[in-house]
Amino acid sequence: MNFNLIDIENWPRKEYYLHYMNQLRCSYSLTTNIDITRLKTFLKQTNRKIYPAQIYMLATLVNQYQEFRMNYNSDGALGYWDQLNPSYTIFNKSSETFSSIWTEYKQSFHEFYEHCIQDIAQYNQATSLMPKPNQPANSFTVSSLPWTSFTGFNINAFTDGSYLPPIFTLGKFIEQDNKTLMPIAIQVHHAVCDGFHVGRFINALQQLANDYHTWLNT
Repeated sequence: MNFNLIDIENWPRKEYYLHYMNQLRCSYSLTTNIDITRLKTFLKQTNRKIYPAQIYMLATLVNQYQEFRMNYNSDGALGYWDQLNPSYTIFNKSSETFSSIWTEYKQSFHEFYEHCIQDIAQYNQATSLMPKPNQPANSFTVSSLPWTSFTGFNINAFTDGSYLPPIFTLGKFIEQDNKTLMPIAIQVHHAVCDGFHVGRFINALQQLANDYHTWLNT
């Protein structure tokens, strides 16, 4: 997959990137609820699981917006991938441990869904952190916390603070006023992603959930 280098000197975000990477290095997170009432109902009616659909929606929007595909290449140069693949958590009930596996992103929901279901079935009894080999560099992270809902969630990554890809955390659904709400926390790096970008992503995610009929049968 192609990695596109950023010409920092001619990049409109140069000043912002340098400030939030060198002067005030920081990431931030935002938590919100997405109404998935009709989406969840339709998936149940068609006997399909919702977790692959959640992962698909996130991957579709990550691949729509460049600021969510930013990273460094092996030489430490800043750029963005043409496409990112989701790396997501699954839970082993017997060992009470989780694993992180990945599935190649496909624009066709049906194709992605089938591959995702196969990957989950193959590795759901794994006891290692990353049992599926050859995870590509062009990946982003999705975590699932289906045992509890939340109104706030924050990941404290004690690194040098230069991790750029987004991190998504999904919570237990909230049943409220005849609606099903999906809690989601989004963590990003301020050097490449502002509040405007996160807000646009959230609005697009809600729209994607509303327009489920346009992609569920692709």
